[in-house]
Amino acid sequence: MGRFPAKIDYENIRNARISENQARLASLGLQKTISELRSLTTPVKSPKRKYVKSDFGSVPLRRSSRLKQLNPSSPGGLIPTRRFLQLPLDSPVKSPNGKDGEEKERRPANAPFVDVRRCHSPDVSSERRCMSKGRGSIYDPVFGICCHFCRQKKLCGEEDCKRCNDLDVDQPCLGKTDCSVCHSSNGVLCRACLKVRYGEEMEEVRNNKQWKCPHCIEEEGSKPYWICNSSLCLKRRKMAPTGIAIFRAREMGYDSVAHLMMDELQRRGLKI
Repeated sequence: MGRFPAKIDYENIRNARISENQARLASLGLQKTISELRSLTTPVKSPKRKYVKSDFGSVPLRRSSRLKQLNPSSPGGLIPTRRFLQLPLDSPVKSPNGKDGEEKERRPANAPFVDVRRCHSPDVSSERRCMSKGRGSIYDPVFGICCHFCRQKKLCGEEDCKRCNDLDVDQPCLGKTDCSVCHSSNGVLCRACLKVRYGEEMEEVRNNKQWKCPHCIEEEGSKPYWICNSSLCLKRRKMAPTGIAIFRAREMGYDSVAHLMMDELQRRGLKI
């Protein structure tokens, strides 16, 4: 009970001291100075600008000085503007020989985009990287065909291939596959990758005019769990690349890496 009077005395002394200090500041005129300083240091908020939507439809379009020049030969006396003329989808496509009405054939996956006979230099090619007949031994940036799996742009090692031996782009490459459905780069595989990764022989694929690449087989659904096991396609599926898995596949009795992956996906029950 003795603590409350001491606390009350302390509060009374504190309040008296505060009143004494305020009276002293008022007599010296410092209270007004403090308020003025606070008003100076307080940032003044700028008024919020009202957004006004511009009506560009009523504003006349700006024209260049070239278009303002008069041209008596053109209708209206102005120089006509140049526009890109796009052919309609049903218009005939000119053939390379210049005749109209003939539709251009679909470019195969192993055909070059440019006229390589004009831009090819003999000094660029003839870079021998390996002696593999399956993938090809000579790297050529123009005539070489890139494999979808190993991505080696080389001339094939087939003896009867006129395209890679004679550099005749009008002939098909015997050492690279071509899908009969998509005719895209996904179906271009060399002999070694076709055998190791998918368990198929080049001679059988060459004789089969209805051969389909793993991408087209997956789309039609004829082989469940049959997918392309290239590193590019596996990364798109957020799957780790298999690397050199052919040795493990052969030890387990599989013909290729694709057959090993097909059984593993089926066993795990993963959806493709």
